[in-house]
Amino acid sequence: MKTMRDAGEFGLIAGLARHRPRSRRVLCGIGDDAAVVRPQPGNASLFTTDMLIEGVHFLRSQPAAAIGHKAIAASLSDIAAMAGVPEWALVSLGVPPGLSLKYVQELYRGMRRTCRTFGVEIIGGDTNRSDKIILAVFVSGRANPRQTVLRSGARPQDAILVTGRIGGAASGGHLRFAPRVAEAQFLIKHAALHAMIDISDGLVQDLRHILTQSNVGAVLHLDRVPLSPAARSVRAAVTAGEDFELLFTAAERDAQRLMKMWPFGPEVLLTRIGTITSPQAGLRIFDARGKAVTFPQEGFRHF
Repeated sequence: MKTMRDAGEFGLIAGLARHRPRSRRVLCGIGDDAAVVRPQPGNASLFTTDMLIEGVHFLRSQPAAAIGHKAIAASLSDIAAMAGVPEWALVSLGVPPGLSLKYVQELYRGMRRTCRTFGVEIIGGDTNRSDKIILAVFVSGRANPRQTVLRSGARPQDAILVTGRIGGAASGGHLRFAPRVAEAQFLIKHAALHAMIDISDGLVQDLRHILTQSNVGAVLHLDRVPLSPAARSVRAAVTAGEDFELLFTAAERDAQRLMKMWPFGPEVLLTRIGTITSPQAGLRIFDARGKAVTFPQEGFRHF
């Protein structure tokens, strides 16, 4: 079995360099000190990065191609949450020298497959020796500067909506999710979104991020949250994280129109789950009986 020690850094890079970028905007891709890309006038540039670490975000026993998918898709989800379109990716990889070359090739196969699906090209990166597998992905994208959606624009009386279903990560959904790039583009085409975030650390915790940055409160109804069939309970689902669905706010009239026009269901639902309120009210969460609910931990914590 050929390992990374046998292939070496330059052998791996040589293999990756065979996958040349197809876009004419890429003037120089893998194999030089930096990638060179011709900019697109009139667009705002978006930049995001995510790091996946063995034992924290995935296990080596899981399919390498699925891990590669997750590494790319997590960053594509960030671009979608800003109402942008992803374009380019840089991949930095840390691997143990004894790891099989086939495993690494499968990681990249999963990444390239997801990139093709979303029109993204891997145009560079770095490799290094590491005790564990580490995948650090940087993705850039473009957005209309007048339509970029931040976390800080939610307003009292806004409806709170979520795409898809929540709570599937525990059953392996965190390796199979689809970034909601097309869904985000539909939303900004048909409504003025006020705030948006992708659900990576848990619905409650990520809603809290919107409330903090927008200086507003909210009412969240747990019985309205659309659950994955794999969800253990609604309480577990809204705090588990790694659903990578879009959580956003919009004016009531826009929310009603979006739900009527929504073209992605029933595969991808669009559900209203709450209302933005005044900052003095804070975040209030109610169960199906109308009883107030609190959580000792609202989502995933890295430390």
